[in-house]
Amino acid sequence: ARELKAELEAAGGRVTVAACDVADRDSVEELLAKLASDGDEVRTVMHAAGVGLLAPLTECGPEAAAYVANGKVAGARHFDELLDPARLDAVVHFTSVAGVWGVGEHGVYAAANAHLDALAQQSRARGVPSVAVAWGPWADGGMVAGAGEGGGEGALTRHGVLALRPELAMVALQQALDHDDTAIVLADMDWERFAPVFTMSGDRPLLTEIPQVRELTARQDALVSEETGSAPALRAELAALSGAEQDQRVLDLVREHTASVLGHSSAQEIEARRPFQDLGFDSLTAVELRNRLGAATGLRLPATMVFDHPTPAALASFVKAEVLPTAPGQVLPSVEELDLLEEALAARTGDDIGRVRVVMRLEALLSKLSRGHGDEQATGAQDGAMAGLESATNEELFDLIDRDLGLS
Repeated sequence: ARELKAELEAAGGRVTVAACDVADRDSVEELLAKLASDGDEVRTVMHAAGVGLLAPLTECGPEAAAYVANGKVAGARHFDELLDPARLDAVVHFTSVAGVWGVGEHGVYAAANAHLDALAQQSRARGVPSVAVAWGPWADGGMVAGAGEGGGEGALTRHGVLALRPELAMVALQQALDHDDTAIVLADMDWERFAPVFTMSGDRPLLTEIPQVRELTARQDALVSEETGSAPALRAELAALSGAEQDQRVLDLVREHTASVLGHSSAQEIEARRPFQDLGFDSLTAVELRNRLGAATGLRLPATMVFDHPTPAALASFVKAEVLPTAPGQVLPSVEELDLLEEALAARTGDDIGRVRVVMRLEALLSKLSRGHGDEQATGAQDGAMAGLESATNEELFDLIDRDLGLS
């Protein structure tokens, strides 16, 4: 603080350093009264207060949530209520990209920042020259410096969110003030890394108007169109092999590209039945593997494939089914495929209701398989019952469990 005070005074400013918890309204009133008695008028507010809490929402209780929200929101509210809008040149709220597109384990912090974005727009409608600046991470300090290995600067850079140099940040902030913006995002982005990860679970309209993202999407679509020529070649290669040889060929393909994505020298280092998560996969490497396998197979594969098919063996089974759709007369799964299903179910996490739905579905399939194809009436009745179960509410399922199944 002393160095900053000296730097500002050298630039011609008058500096008062005060310890004040802006989340405490009485403290803010006391500070404003002291400034007024000293003849200092508050014309500009830079509200940068805030506390971070890295935790999933399921692990963030009411007290922790209130602590984070209060640290970010309360001070802004106090300034909004205690200062005369007619005497203000600018009110600048430092918010975060966490409130714009979301960041893992920042749920409460994201909500608090989104509140400030809304407050700036509300204040602007009342004539207050207010602006909310949603910052990306800053280099050489800031909250990201203490975020740890999982959320630090290196991890963000790998996902396309680069650390913003302070001098560039100040230039961008001045431009935002000159343009009289109300809400703006200031971040240094590598769209080629960020966009595929951000859109891996579906289209995100938030990015559709960004020119670099539109160009990236067009290139990706063109690449997929060119790569579809690989599918017939792989299909022909697999058609000449036995079932076991097909399984091995596709598994080798998946393991080779998995090893390349993870930087291993040999596919032998990739265990077929080890979960991708244990191998070190994250959303970025999942997209890279999708792209590599898409190029090798000519398939348009989902970016979520390593999460939907959690081991190389399970993914290979999925890829094979996409390249070689099941022919009539080959509808029954092999023992190997049942093994993969067993592994996938063992790795599955979820609540009791989800588990019960899976159990009911599997029991219905087993009953149908045991009867064969001769009893269409019973099959139709059971299909109708299953449709009813799948649309049942959680309360209805709990009643069924207690009454009929004895699973509670």
